[in-house]
Amino acid sequence: MPGSALLGRALARAGVEDVAPWDGTAAPGGRPLLLLRADHVFDAALVAGLAQSPGALLRRPEDGLPVAAHLPPASPPSQVAAALEAGRGADDPAFAGLRPAGPEDLSGSYNKALRKRGSAYLMRLAPDTRRAVEWRMFGGSYKGVTDFVTKHVWPRPAFHVVRACAALGVTPNMVTAASLVLVFAALWWFSQGAWLPGLVAAWIMTFLDTVDGKLARVTLTSTRFGNVFDHAIDLIHPPFWWLAWIVGLDAAGMPLAHPTAVGAVIFGGYVLQRLQEGLFQYLHGMHIHVWRPFDSAFRQVIARRNPNLVLLTVATLIGRPDLGILAVAAWTAFGCVEQVVVTIQATLARRRGGPLRSWLEG
Repeated sequence: MPGSALLGRALARAGVEDVAPWDGTAAPGGRPLLLLRADHVFDAALVAGLAQSPGALLRRPEDGLPVAAHLPPASPPSQVAAALEAGRGADDPAFAGLRPAGPEDLSGSYNKALRKRGSAYLMRLAPDTRRAVEWRMFGGSYKGVTDFVTKHVWPRPAFHVVRACAALGVTPNMVTAASLVLVFAALWWFSQGAWLPGLVAAWIMTFLDTVDGKLARVTLTSTRFGNVFDHAIDLIHPPFWWLAWIVGLDAAGMPLAHPTAVGAVIFGGYVLQRLQEGLFQYLHGMHIHVWRPFDSAFRQVIARRNPNLVLLTVATLIGRPDLGILAVAAWTAFGCVEQVVVTIQATLARRRGGPLRSWLEG
């Protein structure tokens, strides 16, 4: 994708609809004007920040070279455009009256949606920088606080799959639809006691769940439907996998002594964890796993889908899938208790020192 196409999508997301290559004509009616070099790749958050910052002159962080500007109605656009195109420094007279700004000045250093700290990217796009740009864009689409499989195992293979999907025109919703098919395949195999094929389907599904979100973010093709489609699947299917696993133990001749109790702990604990997270968000205005470094670290192993799948995979490989589901039940119960403790600690901390602040905000 040429930089101009990606830039056009970013501008559209920022609410800028009148987008065209610069032809030397000022904006009609004396309206504000955004000028951006299309031979650079701008983080969408950076474009949105520039659109909301009249008088800003955006400079590359590595050398301070101006690459974009938000001109108020009275500014001379032709002189600024010529200076940007020629690659002149920020001290050029054409930029007089504009306020120099870096990526952090326009977008901050904390991405609340992706729960991570870091500057928005701004990179020169050329044949020799293409791979570095792709990897930086992909990294920018990743959540900072997530489970250890998503954070440490999937990035490299997911990068190549996302890159291939973007090149082939595969949309995020196509990937999500494929993952939904695998949800039902894993559910069926688990209920039949076919552990290995079920685990293979489940792990591929979790991998595609990483791919679809990253593909949507790097290509700026996410939609409200796609977001709901993806998150609804993620939210609903995990406890039904674990209940199917319990059913499969009976089908495989390895029934649990108290299957109903184990199923109630797993299903009830999953629902309770989600409700606890919603309560923490309501009370403190942030996700429960971004308050302190410990909370973010614990999110890597909390009883969610991927950590639970690790427990079940290890148990299956040693021939004891029954112990695997018991471990999932125990870990789920522990996770509920841990989140109750964190919520109480946060409430007490707020009473002592006022509103909480995420450690990722610096």
